[in-house]
Amino acid sequence: MFETAIYEVRGETAWITLNRPDKLNAFTAQLNKDVASAVRTASKDSSVRAIVLTGAGRAFCSGQDLGDVDENTDYGDVLRNRYNPMVMEIEKCEKPIVAAVNGVAAGAGMSLALACDFRILSEKASFLQAFIHVGLVPDAGNLYYLPRLIGHAKALELAVLGEKISADEAFRLGLATKVVPAEQFLEESAAFADRLASMPTKSIGLIKRNLKASWESGIEQFLDRDAQSQRIASQTADHKEGVRAFLEKRKAAFTGK
Repeated sequence: MFETAIYEVRGETAWITLNRPDKLNAFTAQLNKDVASAVRTASKDSSVRAIVLTGAGRAFCSGQDLGDVDENTDYGDVLRNRYNPMVMEIEKCEKPIVAAVNGVAAGAGMSLALACDFRILSEKASFLQAFIHVGLVPDAGNLYYLPRLIGHAKALELAVLGEKISADEAFRLGLATKVVPAEQFLEESAAFADRLASMPTKSIGLIKRNLKASWESGIEQFLDRDAQSQRIASQTADHKEGVRAFLEKRKAAFTGK
């Protein structure tokens, strides 16, 4: 289906695996395109209620493949034409997206993980703001998401110093939702994604939408958004099922509708 990524639907979860293991899943123009297209495919598939992004082999993604650019490359054009469309597909997706970080996530690979909603890390995983080491600036949305996750001062420190961040340190900083033993990584990632896929999908989409809007809204504007969102949520089949389950003292069986 895709040249440099594997797309699979397992139950109600779409798994997107970056598949250039011999290059540590470094980004090429084709991989940027494949990830964007795969996320768009999952977003449009009504049977998919959660998405997992992960890497084949021992890395999540090592960033830009420097063999795919040269000294005459306009990096601004690379970002506008390749990375930005990929990030925007993730940004506008209203289904929960999990980065299952199996190994190193460096440079734009770290940016990819930051753009996701949740990050499950193998104990062997790590983050690296590699940009400073080649005289560049963190890109692909990196400096948009990072301070929102860990605050301005720490984001500046990580970007400027460019030091490797272990899985445990990432969890301490708030970059990781969960750190799991390497031998349980796939099982734990799948269980987390399946949990999300069993939840009220439309409510999750509204939560994502409102959280993003909160950074740009005044309180009066945001309270109006609250009311609009709750009206939409209250009309879903999942809300009705949730109320019935509460009254009947049983676990709700949400369908994502």
